Amino acid sequence: MKTMKRISSQYDFKRLMNPRAKKGEAYVPTDVEHMANIITHGGCIVPSILAMLWMLYIAQTRLQFLIAVVYGWALVALFSVSCTFHTLAFSGRFHKLRHFFHVADRAVIYIFIASSYSPWLTLRDFGGIEDEMMWLIWIMAVCGIIYSYTFHEKYKVLEIVLYLIIGVCPAAVAFLMREPSGIYELFLGGITFVLGVVFFKSDGVIPFAHAIWHLFVLVGTMFHYYAINLYLIGQEVDEININKEA
Repeated sequence: MKTMKRISSQYDFKRLMNPRAKKGEAYVPTDVEHMANIITHGGCIVPSILAMLWMLYIAQTRLQFLIAVVYGWALVALFSVSCTFHTLAFSGRFHKLRHFFHVADRAVIYIFIASSYSPWLTLRDFGGIEDEMMWLIWIMAVCGIIYSYTFHEKYKVLEIVLYLIIGVCPAAVAFLMREPSGIYELFLGGITFVLGVVFFKSDGVIPFAHAIWHLFVLVGTMFHYYAINLYLIGQEVDEININKEA
């Protein structure tokens, strides 16, 4: 009886996911995984719009308003593009459109990473290297987008390496901020994203792995959004301008 229960439990566990994708092919989720993927990011679209509107409302300076637009739209795009792709994938139709949104789903991650750095590099003083780092990060993001379009579903390990390089390496300059407030939240958000990558690459190994990755993205985003609103947006004067005037 115990043996039968173990076999039954193992079968129930495995039927929640499909086998891992072959080399050069995309993973095909089960129906329940599809629904989980849609819900976990689809449910974030309206809150992300409201989050952007709140940032625009509390912005006190021109730079803050600009950052609210850039980061806010990247936030909305992250969840809406992801939800659209997973919805199209679940439908099994519109193959060309689905391919477009699959590429866009990967590409928008690079945009969101660059947009997450932009508020800090725009409004904080990094000892004079803000502009150079901003250019570097956005150039890396553009290169990542080109890679996603050119080598879609190929060299998947390299894809993860590129995400980690653009997401983690530039974070070292955070310790150059003359005003260190916000580093703790940035660190927590970054660690959350990095831990989530484990699930990002675990389709076919862990049931609902991609949906779990979505939740890690949500939590990491919440840490960063909280920090941006607490320490950057809504301040009467931007730190970068204070130090320039001094």
